[in-house]
Amino acid sequence: MPGMQPPLTLQTLLAAYPNTGALRNGDRRSPLVNFAFSDVKTANKGFKTLVREQKFDLGELAMVTFLQAKAYGKPYVLMPAVVVARGQHHTIFYNPERGHLSPGNLHGRKVGVRAYTQTTGAWVRGFLQEDYGVDFQRVRWITFEDPHVAEFTDPPWVQRAPAGRQQLQMVLDGEIDAAIFGSENPEGTLLKPLIPDAEDVAARWAKEHGGVPINHMMVIKESITQAHPDVVREVYRMLKESAAACPSKNSDGLRFGVEAVRKSLETIIRYSERQGLIPRRFSVDELFNDVTRSLD
Repeated sequence: MPGMQPPLTLQTLLAAYPNTGALRNGDRRSPLVNFAFSDVKTANKGFKTLVREQKFDLGELAMVTFLQAKAYGKPYVLMPAVVVARGQHHTIFYNPERGHLSPGNLHGRKVGVRAYTQTTGAWVRGFLQEDYGVDFQRVRWITFEDPHVAEFTDPPWVQRAPAGRQQLQMVLDGEIDAAIFGSENPEGTLLKPLIPDAEDVAARWAKEHGGVPINHMMVIKESITQAHPDVVREVYRMLKESAAACPSKNSDGLRFGVEAVRKSLETIIRYSERQGLIPRRFSVDELFNDVTRSLD
């Protein structure tokens, strides 16, 4: 029709998950917006580019990375749309051939984690502190990657693994006592979960804390929310409909709306501030702006 504006094309970082399939394959469309999806194999490979270069208009982002991006003034605002969430208690492992290790017996030990800023690591350290009495500053955290946000400097209880060393092999060799694995999975090895009955523990934790831990949520450039609020609402609608079309959807994990994610966000904000990942404790509402806060 004469006078109609062409759809806005958004450079988008969003991996292929069951809950994003209908959006990525074009089953969910809008005359207001098109998506130019990044070809990165896994979303976390694009996080550094998003926060350092602002390459993407729209994207999924790990929660700790977003909180740090917020702290350092990156031009993104949170959308109340969860893309990835899961229990995290099962992600920390140790080598039983090196002796038994319990969650409360980590003081003075070395624990590997991909990066100190990894969201999975922040969740696990929070559990260990609150539920098992672990003082994370009395653990030596061994890392293998830089933070996504360049301005952040690791605290003094963190050290970098020797160049070329791999986390899994270091646990097997006894160079570190335990390790937190994110998307990597040590199944098929002799490693054993540090937290006994992790699935049951995680289910109880989720009931007590307002849902399973959030890994990734959607963010969008604030300038787009100001110039094109109608586009933001369309993006949110399509994300929500795509998740609803997922045959194995997890309603407890894939939550939409500020109130649905409030308790989980309060928890990861608290954990992040305690662990020195962010300089102050944000309120949940300041992670959003007037446009994204109104999405429901």
